[in-house]
Amino acid sequence: MSQGQGVDLSYEDGARAVELAREAVDSYVRHGQREHPGSMREAFYERTGAFVRLEATAGRGSLRGCAGGYRSGDQLGHVIVDSAIEAASEDSCGSEVTPSELQNLTVSVCAVRNVLLTDDPLADLELGTHGVAVDGSGNSGWLYPTVPIENGWTEREYLDRVCRKARLPPTAWQNDDVVVTLFEGQVFREREANGSVEQL
Repeated sequence: MSQGQGVDLSYEDGARAVELAREAVDSYVRHGQREHPGSMREAFYERTGAFVRLEATAGRGSLRGCAGGYRSGDQLGHVIVDSAIEAASEDSCGSEVTPSELQNLTVSVCAVRNVLLTDDPLADLELGTHGVAVDGSGNSGWLYPTVPIENGWTEREYLDRVCRKARLPPTAWQNDDVVVTLFEGQVFREREANGSVEQL
């Protein structure tokens, strides 16, 4: 099992990360432009992965977009901007976020640290601590560390769900040709659309 460190964000860093992702989504959706991180907080210069999720609050509520990666050679500030734009694009959940949706979206950011490549995911996985990424047969999928807790899943259910997200059979994580990566992450999200930020 291999391991790599990452960034450790303060609450202020996390709140700014969410704000930056929100600004990037707004700029992309309203003007088709890439937001520049500008004067970044010190932690945002670290080279690490990050994920951005956009969730609709209107109606029944649903995942509206998600993007990112657990490894990156880019600075965290730029990874957040690029992930936010990708999450808002049609490549994420099939249709691009529209300006009218922005007031009904909550934004969350997961900053990655401690990436572990595992040969025994069922034994190594800690619910509530680890996010999971699965790569196999040219497909990949991932889920935040907070997702299994929110849904009451067991470790096995969590691994099965990540495989399904990667368009693989649910038990593909048991196959030798499928790579399972665990990652720790700090998750920050808006409590309501464009509202105050909490750390999960």
